Amino acid sequence: MTKQYAFFVDAKRCIGCFTCAMACKNQYHQEPGVHWRQVYPLNEEIYPHRERAFYSLACNHCENPTCANVCPVKAYYKREEDGVVVHEQDKCIGCGNCIRSCPYGAPRYNPVLKKAEKCSFCYQRLDAGLKPACVQSCPVEALQIVDLAEFDNPNAVQYPAGFPRFTKLNPSVRFILPEQPRMVTRSDV
Repeated sequence: MTKQYAFFVDAKRCIGCFTCAMACKNQYHQEPGVHWRQVYPLNEEIYPHRERAFYSLACNHCENPTCANVCPVKAYYKREEDGVVVHEQDKCIGCGNCIRSCPYGAPRYNPVLKKAEKCSFCYQRLDAGLKPACVQSCPVEALQIVDLAEFDNPNAVQYPAGFPRFTKLNPSVRFILPEQPRMVTRSDV
């Protein structure tokens, strides 16, 4: 397998602080209401506990990205060196095909520029030997970058409950499921 960078989301560690989303916003200054990274609390059907659990999600940089396949002006390309899916906004005509086609909702519409945009895995930072802003900012290391060609964590899953399963796209993201709360009784103390 060739190098394929992926986000590794450890829901056992994530505290839902939104620092990753804020770091992305600070790095790229998206328009108000436009978010390339979101932190989603798991709903009660998936995680029925009083404690909360979260998934921090952005573009999944799929092996077979729908956004690139439906773009009529080839504003998307997949980097050969690391599998990152890059959107070239100067080529975008704002047709919205990518926004309607991505089942993960990664491309977002910029109402000011009237074009699509999305997470680029901070490829400029990667090229400079840095981590993506979201990964670097996480105070508990719940969000990490991994190379799927070398990644071998037996506890990681690709499609946790609540995350859409589109095997043909093969999203480049892996998760550690949230820890189930432990019941503490008087005999435990």
